[in-house]
Amino acid sequence: MKKLLFLFAGLLFTAAATGQNKNFLDQPYLETSASADTLVIPDRIYLGILLKESDTRGRTTVEELEQQMSARLKAIGVDTQKQLAVASLSSDFRRYFLRGQEVEKDKSFELVVYDAQMAGRVLFELEKLGIANVSLNRTEYSKLESLQMALKTAAVRKAREQGRMMSEALGQGLGRAIYISDSGYNVYPMLRGKAAGVQMSAMQEADAYQPVDSDFQKTRVEVSVQVKFILE
Repeated sequence: MKKLLFLFAGLLFTAAATGQNKNFLDQPYLETSASADTLVIPDRIYLGILLKESDTRGRTTVEELEQQMSARLKAIGVDTQKQLAVASLSSDFRRYFLRGQEVEKDKSFELVVYDAQMAGRVLFELEKLGIANVSLNRTEYSKLESLQMALKTAAVRKAREQGRMMSEALGQGLGRAIYISDSGYNVYPMLRGKAAGVQMSAMQEADAYQPVDSDFQKTRVEVSVQVKFILE
């Protein structure tokens, strides 16, 4: 008896679902898509810094280079406790000599700064210390999530306006939305790799850094949506 009741309930659920799908398909509707975009400047710049004893021909240890780097970064306003992190530490036994072996040590860090001017200043100061292995790891925009929400709202409003104009051209009214799809977001170019604002404005021999009035290349953030409206 219970099996019959479960079977009957399952048939009712299937029939109801089929009916709902049929009702949705039978309704006249208008489908439109819209996008919204804006330009932003990355406000988190991640620099990779590699300290190698071999760069100083063994005259300065990794520990000494780290102390010098930390002191210089603090002197220019970098909070090393929050902005500097150790990425890796290694000792490579790669070179052997007749009277023993030489241990080649290196240590890598990741430093985050918040604008192109400070990134350029860091490059300049590290170059003066003889630290030349600095690379751009990635860039980010800290308010990307809230920006996406604002752009999605704008895209939905744009989709409704497009739908209204098309339905009026047909002599019909635009009803409520019965379907909406979020197609995600895209960033052009991706927020990594390109460092248009990181420039050295003085030679290594200069005593003071001359900042360049420039910034990172602006990136375009774009979102897209698809919406279906009932035609009345």
